[in-house]
Amino acid sequence: MNINVGVLGATGSVGQRFIQMLKDHPIFNLEVLAASERSAGKKYSEACYWYQSEPIPEKLCDKIVVPTNPAHEAFEDVDIVFSALPSNLAKKLEPEFAKEGKLVFSNASAMRMEPDVPLIIPEVNPEHFKVLDLQRENREWDGGIITNPNCSTIGAVITLKPIMDKFGIDMVNITTMQAVSGAGYNGVSSMAILDNIIPYIGGEEEKMETESLKILGYVDEDNKFIYANFKIGVSCNRVPVIDGHTESIFVKTLEDANPEEILKVMDEFDPLKDYNLPTYAKPIVIKEGIDRPQPRLDRNNGNGMSITVGRIRRDNIFTVKYTALEHNTIRGAAGASILNAELYIKKYM
Repeated sequence: MNINVGVLGATGSVGQRFIQMLKDHPIFNLEVLAASERSAGKKYSEACYWYQSEPIPEKLCDKIVVPTNPAHEAFEDVDIVFSALPSNLAKKLEPEFAKEGKLVFSNASAMRMEPDVPLIIPEVNPEHFKVLDLQRENREWDGGIITNPNCSTIGAVITLKPIMDKFGIDMVNITTMQAVSGAGYNGVSSMAILDNIIPYIGGEEEKMETESLKILGYVDEDNKFIYANFKIGVSCNRVPVIDGHTESIFVKTLEDANPEEILKVMDEFDPLKDYNLPTYAKPIVIKEGIDRPQPRLDRNNGNGMSITVGRIRRDNIFTVKYTALEHNTIRGAAGASILNAELYIKKYM
């Protein structure tokens, strides 16, 4: 099966990650690159400032960028669009694509917490895909919008899922150390971040606290989300690292668990291993060194799709504590949307 796809917001840093990951994809044919009116009509190589270390895929350099308009003729034969749009644009444009029958896999935050929009981490809550039926009924469209969470939410929730399933969770506390790429190329000035840590990222803590409970909850017989019932508190910090979000995670379980038991359930957690999804990697990679994980050494584990966990140990207040690391623009952004699409196609198309 080959499916024609497009990328919305193709010139931005996350859009570029989509292009890197889709250029030779065995299922998806990358047919359309869409961006702002300022970029539309230009060759892709002229329309964007390429931020990645490897060059623009040669076959896409001369591809003409089109406007982000679902009525444009370029989208006629496209079935799926991947959205790297800013949230303010996504709120308006993603529903327009869904109305035109396109299936939108979105990295934007605009629609994540809508009561009829699935917020998916494929290894954690694939059963939430079924809410798409309610969305189509409510909004009277043939397409649909499926979202992935905030980058930091993904790193935390993947590690919490096996703990919750085995031991239950009473409360969670997380402190993040987030890379500057999470803010986009122009997001944090060098004068602000060099020799510094910024102990605030607007809206980030609220996203992690609400998204985690939606994802780790369940869908009832009426296709309504029932949020997970545990307490979660988060503090988010921007640090002078280019790629790789690091999180210190403290978990109080309902049933007592020692660090060895936590390590075991994390290491055995591999729910999609038999699906043969092109972008899939083992969700959790354990590093047992006393000083791991580290962004520079571990962010590319599993081609950037694995969460690396280390320093699993007892805590005097909570049950256990550990350090988790994810590549925020691969696993935490473009790769998350692509993996969502791969699993949805495998299960429903």
